[in-house]
Amino acid sequence: MIVALIDNGSLEPAAHRNLRAVAAAVAKLTGTAIHAVSWKHSDRIDADKLEGTPAWTLSSYVRAMHALGQRDFVFVPFFISPQGAIGSALCGDLERLQTELGGFDFAFTTGLAESDAIPAILATRVRETLTATLLTRPPLVLVDHGGPSAASAALRDQFAGKLRTLLGGEVSSITSASMEGAHPPLLADTLRAPTHAARDVIVAPLFLSPGRHAGPDGDIARICAASPACCHIAALVGTHPLATDALAVALRGFLSTLPATISA
Repeated sequence: MIVALIDNGSLEPAAHRNLRAVAAAVAKLTGTAIHAVSWKHSDRIDADKLEGTPAWTLSSYVRAMHALGQRDFVFVPFFISPQGAIGSALCGDLERLQTELGGFDFAFTTGLAESDAIPAILATRVRETLTATLLTRPPLVLVDHGGPSAASAALRDQFAGKLRTLLGGEVSSITSASMEGAHPPLLADTLRAPTHAARDVIVAPLFLSPGRHAGPDGDIARICAASPACCHIAALVGTHPLATDALAVALRGFLSTLPATISA
């Protein structure tokens, strides 16, 4: 059996470096060898920007490991949630590889959305920002990527509801928004609203790693800079140790269900 921490993938080196860092941390916590694998894109990153080691993507990784005799793959999902369209498409790619290569088994552990880690991390990130800025009860905007999935928007709103309980009166309001997509409100519109314009606002990105959308030069930072609000962007979810801890718990739980004859 072989184990991989898998994310969506990015062309940004910082995103894959974070995936590798989290995989190494989960490996240390569990005593299990773990590869860092992106579903797509990351194999196009110059290896010189990844300490000389090219990034694995799902197809090349499974083919290479299959050629070495591996037939049992366990994937630890490094997604806000691997459900919906992403989960279906990822499983579809694995099933096509099964047909092409002549068969292998794969399974997924539970992920971050099945634990209480994400709301706890978001609350911590907001408190860090409150401490750094000395703001008193500012409005908070929780922003996800957005897209066609109503399930993703519902999860975003669920996290916002949990944040209201965790933060209480530490912020004046909590609004959930999307960077783009079909499920408003959008971040740009929210920051132009009278409740947020010309005010100090904390923006908490519901993102795991820095990349084209999140991070210092990402789309969210540009939207915030162009808005009439004074935005203070909280740190990301996937760089917090609680994310690593939750993934380690998920992997340990999965491994505990396996027969004693199977080892990672």
